[in-house]
Amino acid sequence: MSKAWVVSADMGYGHDRAAHALEELAYGTFITSNKYKGIPKRDLLLWKETRRMYEALSRLKPIPIIGNFIFEAMDRFQEIPPFYPRRDLSKPSLQLKMSYQLIERGLMKHLSEKLAAQRRMPVICTFPLSAIAFEYHGYPEDIYLVVTDTDMARAWVPLDPKRSKIKYFAPTGRVVERLKLYGVSPENIYFTGFPIPKHLIGGKDSAVLKKDLAQRICNLDPNGMFMSRYWRTLEAEFGHNVCDSKKRRPVTITFSVGGAGAQRALGIQIAKSLRDKLGKNEMRLILIAGTHKPVAQYFRTHLRLAGLGKLLDKSISVYYAPDRHRYFRDFDQILRKTDILWTKPSELSFYAGAGLPIIMAPPIGSQEEFNRLWLQSVGGGVQMHEAETTNEWLQDWIDSGAMARMAWNGYVEAPTHGAYRIDSIITGHEEIVNPPPFVV
Repeated sequence: MSKAWVVSADMGYGHDRAAHALEELAYGTFITSNKYKGIPKRDLLLWKETRRMYEALSRLKPIPIIGNFIFEAMDRFQEIPPFYPRRDLSKPSLQLKMSYQLIERGLMKHLSEKLAAQRRMPVICTFPLSAIAFEYHGYPEDIYLVVTDTDMARAWVPLDPKRSKIKYFAPTGRVVERLKLYGVSPENIYFTGFPIPKHLIGGKDSAVLKKDLAQRICNLDPNGMFMSRYWRTLEAEFGHNVCDSKKRRPVTITFSVGGAGAQRALGIQIAKSLRDKLGKNEMRLILIAGTHKPVAQYFRTHLRLAGLGKLLDKSISVYYAPDRHRYFRDFDQILRKTDILWTKPSELSFYAGAGLPIIMAPPIGSQEEFNRLWLQSVGGGVQMHEAETTNEWLQDWIDSGAMARMAWNGYVEAPTHGAYRIDSIITGHEEIVNPPPFVV
């Protein structure tokens, strides 16, 4: 039975990814607030310009000198202020004021009235402008907002936070404290963790996750360096002789570019460095183009130019889907067979909680800088070295058990059951009552 409207925005993948994890709560499927059926042309034009600017800036970042200059200027516009010393940060930012100019011109009024007339249910938003617009236009039911990064700018909170009815699902302890500094009432803050799709977890006892993680640790610790030190802990979690009966697969690396496809060249550099191991089927590489066909074409073309065409669809795979819903579903299944996730520190940083060790590509924007620091603090990820020598340093990290240790650390320290906690708050069922680790 449907319990809420789940409303996202097509602004990169992060906001849609959170909405995808909450689809069990949704009426039908999640709604994309900037491209739903029947959206007024005026709304569509305003949203399109905002999205084009976001993606253009992401693509500009790798361009020497001018790209960095323009990007840094925009990044300061949406910058997250320093957390310390703790102080009142409730003064609205310029970014927030500009958002209100769009809302006052009627942005999202149509969707707010449409959903209220169709079915009176709570609305769960994963993009801040959407939640603020719902409140401004008088949506009559509860409004929830899922924060999709490990820290957040002032633009996530309305002009007058004390009088706002928006309730927040916080993915980290830092977000809990940040919301208080922005003026949000503590009773409107729920510390849930980021929502990871339930079918990657397998219930309160994490049955699916434990099965996948046991296999992953076996693959990532060929010399038993990690298991020899933590065998008592691993046996308590997974059972006796966890790796004795498991057939090791080639170490599978999934490289996922962001929604704008800004770091696609990095995927080719990784493949070229791992050429020998891929050719011997000692490793597998999955290049995720997401919903961007040009990125998939880029991968295939440049793999052939690099002399790697014979490995395509064998030890090297390129994944592309024309539909975002299909992409998220398929990506979840790819992750279950992934040993190492290589990506910039986007919202995918939270997937360390699913026992996926993360190699971080360079961050794009201040939000991803905070995600990088958080991922390092939980021990679930590490910054990449130069891509050209991946075959050397990555093998060292595997041989030493370091990647297995990161998989375990993420599973233990990062929140895992965010989707279940959000479900219990919306439905009133106390399925998951324990709070996530309070990692600030």
